[in-house]
Amino acid sequence: MERDAWTDERGRGGGPTGDRPDPNRWRALWVTLVAGFMILLDVTIVAVALPSMQRGLNASAAGVQWVVSGYALAFALTLVTAGRIGDAFGRRRVFLVALAAFVVCSAAAGAAPTVALLIVARLAQGVAAGSLAPQNSALIQQLFQGAERGRAFGLFGATVGVSSAVGPVVGGLILALAHGPQGWRWIFYVNVPVGVVALLLGRRLLPRVAPRGRGHLDPVGVVLLGAGILAVMLPLVLAEAGGLRHLWWLFPAGLLVLLGFAVWERRVVGHDGEPLLDPRLLTGTRGYATGAGLAALYFVGFSGVWLVFALFFQNGLGYSPLRSGLAVTPFAVGSAVAAAVAGRLVDRLGRLLTVCGLVAVMAGLGATALVLWLAPEGMAVWLAAPALLLGGLGSGCVISPNVTMTLREVPVRVAGAAGGALQTGQRLGGAVGTAALPGLFYLVLNATHDDYRGAVALSVGAGVAVMLCALAVAVVDWRRDRSDGGGRCPPEASHSHTHASQI
Repeated sequence: MERDAWTDERGRGGGPTGDRPDPNRWRALWVTLVAGFMILLDVTIVAVALPSMQRGLNASAAGVQWVVSGYALAFALTLVTAGRIGDAFGRRRVFLVALAAFVVCSAAAGAAPTVALLIVARLAQGVAAGSLAPQNSALIQQLFQGAERGRAFGLFGATVGVSSAVGPVVGGLILALAHGPQGWRWIFYVNVPVGVVALLLGRRLLPRVAPRGRGHLDPVGVVLLGAGILAVMLPLVLAEAGGLRHLWWLFPAGLLVLLGFAVWERRVVGHDGEPLLDPRLLTGTRGYATGAGLAALYFVGFSGVWLVFALFFQNGLGYSPLRSGLAVTPFAVGSAVAAAVAGRLVDRLGRLLTVCGLVAVMAGLGATALVLWLAPEGMAVWLAAPALLLGGLGSGCVISPNVTMTLREVPVRVAGAAGGALQTGQRLGGAVGTAALPGLFYLVLNATHDDYRGAVALSVGAGVAVMLCALAVAVVDWRRDRSDGGGRCPPEASHSHTHASQI
């Protein structure tokens, strides 16, 4: 496809019925959001159950750590390729197959008699989750347009933010209700009835749209991208087992492989082929490169602080997993409320919304760090609640508006691959954050003879410092948008017509 054809297709969306929107689009959205919430919740919900898993399976700490890290690794490795498969062969089909596989793997994980089989089930579960995730944002691109798309992405952003924040709460609640050494199994079993209902509704409500294009998958690109992501992520997911110290050489090797991937994809485009990830997403799609970079930076701090809070509340203050999760609930509540509202404002305010959101989340988390450091121990949680609420309100104005603005001009025919690449950046950022911030937390503890309050303050402050880099990116993009057209979503993204041929 020529460059002008790429440019002409930007931002267009719609349903399978020409100019008429799909009448089931909002009900279909809720199906995808429930499934998306479930797979993202599984990134964090398992962490609180690791001690009981270790006791119940008589496993080593390193073995049960793979239950978390293996899922995250498989998830990230699958995203872009699965997004491209959905673009080429049909998003509804991939969504339903991936959701069915996730349900089966969840049941297998819950029934696993050994830690080895549990790890295998979690790896397969991660592949299923990574196959399902990019279909969510692509289906929003496909089903909605204009202001409705912003509202849909607002709900999607709320799902992303809340699922990450409430994982410890839900996990602690399940463990509190499921007594006994095998109670951890319900962490996985709970996915089965929810997934089955979502699967049945998805079969009924998701639109049947025949994919257009040649349906080629670029196997060389798949291998290069997978090898590059694996090399970059493996030292991070194995950080607690010495991965950073022993496998540091994989970072430069992975970057070289990813550079080779970029060169190969340019070659595929130059020969009029169908690349796994079209380079024009970064070079010819307004806002995509900026939004993807902002998301990756933001998730370094966003993902890392939750583990730091859990370590502080459980190890430092002796809280139970449930009480620890409840302590950060104000952030989740604020994020859910703000994300839903922000979806309605992004069309009017554009990048300014994420600038304000980043300022708020940095102020909220910064104030939380100071309160936990300086306030009396018995009052710290209560005094930190307003600051966490402010941080949550800010976060809700970052994640969902950024998704909208990053994908607003992406051609619908490559929406799956584009959404997968965006989420891969988030997963990479999350892996960096969950390795670096807890690592800093333990470093401070060792240097200060278990000063938990100083450790949490410094670690959360480091996360805020990374968010400052994301703020710088957002400000630059906002100023550029103002000079181009007032800082709002462009008219072609807000008022584009539906063309089924784009899907």
